[in-house]
Amino acid sequence: MIEAQVLPTPIGPLSLLTREGVLVAGGFTADPEEMYARLAPALRAEGLDAVDDLGPAGQAVRDYFDGDLTALDAIAVEQPGSATRRRLHQALREVKPGTTVSYAQLAERAGLPRTAARAAGSACAQNLIAPFVPCHRVLPSTGGFGGYYYGTPVKEWLLAHEAGKLSVTT
Repeated sequence: MIEAQVLPTPIGPLSLLTREGVLVAGGFTADPEEMYARLAPALRAEGLDAVDDLGPAGQAVRDYFDGDLTALDAIAVEQPGSATRRRLHQALREVKPGTTVSYAQLAERAGLPRTAARAAGSACAQNLIAPFVPCHRVLPSTGGFGGYYYGTPVKEWLLAHEAGKLSVTT
């Protein structure tokens, strides 16, 4: 069974979905069904159950928004994808809070040629576990914030939070 919890955050609700204690989806939406619909069919076949407390994942979110910017790193995550995509997602998790990388730099950190920037962009676009797999920390080398599945204002807020430019309590 996939378990879901919706947590309030300073930038809106965050839905988390876990399977056997491992985070399989996370996103800035009040409707966990939106995240559930993006899961692989085999996971969706297990069903979805709303719970009041996912334990460590929920606590990590509260801690992150309270200022412990590394709290999300301790949570196990799992999402589908090729070996290349998994390498890129792992490299994303290693980008430190308060820092950003370009798509080419992300590819390089994943052990791929800098020319794999397009693959890095695709890995970000297909990321199911925001902000635990922090694709918000990837910026285009041409400048600006680029896109973000949950909207550029959310990406900008997360980057400002991690840079210490906000003081927020949940």
